Amino acid sequence: MLYWFLKWIALGPWLKLVFRPHVEGAENVPASGPAILASNHLSYADWLFMPLTLPRRVTFVAKAEYFTTPGIKGWFQKKFFSGAGQVPIDRSGANAAEGALASARHILGEGDLFGIYPEGTRSHDGRLYRGKTGVARLALETGVPVIPVAVLGTDVVAPPGKTFGTFTRPGVRFGTPLDFSRYEGLENDRYILRAITDEIMYEIMQLSGQEYVDMYATKAKDLSQKSAAEARRAEREAREERAVAGEQKQAS
Repeated sequence: MLYWFLKWIALGPWLKLVFRPHVEGAENVPASGPAILASNHLSYADWLFMPLTLPRRVTFVAKAEYFTTPGIKGWFQKKFFSGAGQVPIDRSGANAAEGALASARHILGEGDLFGIYPEGTRSHDGRLYRGKTGVARLALETGVPVIPVAVLGTDVVAPPGKTFGTFTRPGVRFGTPLDFSRYEGLENDRYILRAITDEIMYEIMQLSGQEYVDMYATKAKDLSQKSAAEARRAEREAREERAVAGEQKQAS
């Protein structure tokens, strides 16, 4: 009930009025029945704008911490995230990834839409990164179609590392559903899983127009942070060397 209140009354109309998000290919999303919406991930605002363009509910998994924080703040946080269509990761499995798949299987088993970001985390530089194979495993285990999705402009509205950015009109593109029933029974074949995931990421790339990088986003982000830290250290050392040289020149 809270989901629909936020979507149609409290939050959704204001987002539509202010940002006027545009949508393409919404007819590719079935009016009923389960489907996986596999999207690129540019901003924390993605999970707000993508479901806003569809009449159906879209459910994502979120960190359990969003639902277990104590106190009044935790209560409001839990109500907001659950009301916004997010469910906590089921950590009863071996790890968080397995828990996310367990939650997703339950959602799809109820005949609902499940949203997933195959990159696993937000892109730090706007490029599209290598997808993790969980989306492929989920598609084979459930037998439901995968609909590639591209969100556009959300990294301008809410850039990584910032709460707010600048105004733009974000967009959402839904691609043609992908059927992987030809691989039925091969959900444990890592080569098949990689091939399916790469096919999904290719379709997302075609929809989004992003540059593709064959590297996991987490690794790319770590390398970028390491490179930035090294650049700062080199600049600091250069300033210190210039300061020493200046002191020596004055002393002479």
